[in-house]
Amino acid sequence: MMSSAGCAHFYCHECWEGYISAAISGGPGCLSLRCPDPSCGSMVLQGMVNKLAKDEDKEKYARFLLRAYVEGSKKTKWCPAPDCTCAVEFLGDENYDVLCNCKFSFCWNCTEEAHRPVNCETVSKWILKNSAESENMNWILANSKPCPKCKRPIEKNQGCMHMTCTPPCKFEFCWLCLDAWSDHGERTGGFYACNRYESAKKEGVYDETEARRERAKNSLERYMHYYERWASNQTSRQKAQADLRKAEKEQLAKLTDIFGIPETQLKFIIEAWSQIIECRRVLKWTYAYGYYLDDKVKSEFFEYLQGEAESGLERLHQCAEKDLQAFLPSLKPDSNETMTPSVAEFGDFRVKLAGLTSVTRNYFENLVRALEAGLEDVRAAGQAGATSSAATSSKKGGTKSKKKQHPKPSSDHTDDSWPCECCTYLNLPSVDACSVCEKSRY
Repeated sequence: MMSSAGCAHFYCHECWEGYISAAISGGPGCLSLRCPDPSCGSMVLQGMVNKLAKDEDKEKYARFLLRAYVEGSKKTKWCPAPDCTCAVEFLGDENYDVLCNCKFSFCWNCTEEAHRPVNCETVSKWILKNSAESENMNWILANSKPCPKCKRPIEKNQGCMHMTCTPPCKFEFCWLCLDAWSDHGERTGGFYACNRYESAKKEGVYDETEARRERAKNSLERYMHYYERWASNQTSRQKAQADLRKAEKEQLAKLTDIFGIPETQLKFIIEAWSQIIECRRVLKWTYAYGYYLDDKVKSEFFEYLQGEAESGLERLHQCAEKDLQAFLPSLKPDSNETMTPSVAEFGDFRVKLAGLTSVTRNYFENLVRALEAGLEDVRAAGQAGATSSAATSSKKGGTKSKKKQHPKPSSDHTDDSWPCECCTYLNLPSVDACSVCEKSRY
């Protein structure tokens, strides 16, 4: 049998098989394979490869072809998740967060983990800062001093001020004034003080050095504040993802056996965990946003919104993680009998969890909208407040109008206080309708 690549040059199938196999072994360049005749430019297409090549070579060729299509298209990208071989097609226009079949969500623009509402530039700076050596240098500046002799950084690990540099230097000096320890004794304050340093500090000798060290320490403490919370929410998110898988595989079936409720009616548990996972992701990136926010007025408003959202999330997370355990099989203390709550109690739990899920979603939607708008509501409120103050001060001798104020929740509310599903106002447990929007609690 003889075949050609659509040209006048025919070769036997055995020759074609060897020719195609050699080209595929050479890598993706086989996609531009042409007729074996040097003077011919006819392309060897996929149909001919599928017809004449070995099965192993067909698979390799198909992978090369798929890779070329994905990497050559502006609408498709490989999923950046570890060990994932899926390609994702982008169908959106404004929101760059995409979700792969492997459940990994990432930003289409920068291919980092999904980070809405924080922009790609902030994420890039934050990731670079976490991996850079700058924070190591800040730690060295804040917690060590250079040996007066060899200049290597020395960390103070004991209480007294008598320092000894590591070998081969072994220079002994005072931690406070950095002078040789041989010049110290009872007359200079003993082991735990140095009046030489204190007197020199009063004269301003150490002001610049100490100020530099203090700035480094404050910078490091501020960074660690945001980083620890960023990392903690990432850890909590990973734990929530594991809890979601456990709920899907085990807990729903157990609850169906106990209460006779179909799994389709238990989806509120899955929705709660999915909401927790999404909120942990958003909350994690808000700490990166807060680190680079240098407007004091906006920072206060941001911290208020973040605190409200975080408080709502903690209530939801605790309900899904701990309250649910009361309805799963467990043994009574000092007994072999299992504790089984009633169907009515489970119904109350369902209302509570679904309500917290909805309220938490509202909190975080408000937070995301505010951050994506650049916290401009602060400026608008400030301008409105200034206008109102000016109008009030210009009125003299007139009657005072009564301004309607929303009631404030009691400062000593308990955990029984309930947040309104509509406006998120925290109501007292004694009322069944929201004090602000009058929406019914149930």
